[in-house]
Amino acid sequence: MTTAQTAQHLQSTVSLHNGVSMPWFGLGVFKVEEGTELVDAVKNAIKHGYRSIDTAAIYGNESGVGQAIAEALQENNLKREELFVTSKVWNADLGYEETLAAFDTTLNKLGLEYLDLYLIHWPKAGKYKAAWKAMEELYAAGRIKAIGVSNFQIHHLEDLMQDAKVKPMINQVEYHPRLTQVELKAFCEKHGIQLEAWSPLMQGQLLDNPVLTAIASAKGKSVAQVILRWDLQNGVITIPKSTKEHRIIENSSIFDFELSNEEMDQISALNEDVRVGPDPDNFDF
Repeated sequence: MTTAQTAQHLQSTVSLHNGVSMPWFGLGVFKVEEGTELVDAVKNAIKHGYRSIDTAAIYGNESGVGQAIAEALQENNLKREELFVTSKVWNADLGYEETLAAFDTTLNKLGLEYLDLYLIHWPKAGKYKAAWKAMEELYAAGRIKAIGVSNFQIHHLEDLMQDAKVKPMINQVEYHPRLTQVELKAFCEKHGIQLEAWSPLMQGQLLDNPVLTAIASAKGKSVAQVILRWDLQNGVITIPKSTKEHRIIENSSIFDFELSNEEMDQISALNEDVRVGPDPDNFDF
C-alpha cells in the first residue's frame, strides 16, 4: 500500500523534512470573497475536524480567514497550535525587503503570532531568490514553522536550491488526474520536498468522467471523494475548496475506503498534462 497508510483520519499528518507535522488534508479558500460565506466555510471546516487552512495574500481574504480562525478556536475550545495555517507571498511583493513587509501584512490580517507555512506563490523570474532569503530569515526567527514554494517546476527548484540555505519543505502545484506531474513528483520525493495539490478536483471538470464515475459507484462514494483519496494514496497533500457545509463534510469523508492498485493506475492513466491554471513557465502577472 502507498503512503496513505499514514492518513488514517482527517487529522493525520505528514512530517515535513524539518520535522514539522502538516495535515494531509485541508481547506482551500481560493476566490472566496471576504464576508459571511468565507467566515462560515472556515468555521464549519474546523468544526467538522479540519485542522489545515490555506489562503494567500492575492485571495484578498486573509482578514476574514483570521476572524474565522479566532472564532473557531474559541467555539471549539482549540489551541492555536492545533491549527495549521498557510499563506503565500504574491508576485508584486517578491524581493527581500518587500517579502519581509508582505509577511508582516499577512500576519496582521490573519491576526496570528506566527504562520505554519509560507509559500512563494509563483516562480517570478529574477525575483524569487531574494524573497526566499527573506523567508529563510523569518523561518530562522521562528515566525514561520515551514517555508515552501508553489507552482515551481523542476528547473525553478534546482535554481532556488543552488543558493538556498534551507530547502523548500513544500511545493504546492496544480495536481489532478489530468495533470499527474510524474517527473516533478519524483524530483520532489528525491529531494524530500512534499508535494501538495491545488485544484485537486480540476475545478469540477472531472466530476462526470466515466472512469471516475465507475470507480465512485463501485465504492459507494462521490467522484470528488475518489479523486481526493487518490491524492492521499499518492502521498500528495490536498486542500479542496468548498464553501458549502455538506460538501466540506463530504470532501473529508475519505478515510473509510481504499483504492486498489488497479484503481489507482486507472485514475493516473487519465493524465493528459492538461492545466486549468496558468503555466508556471509562461505567465505574465
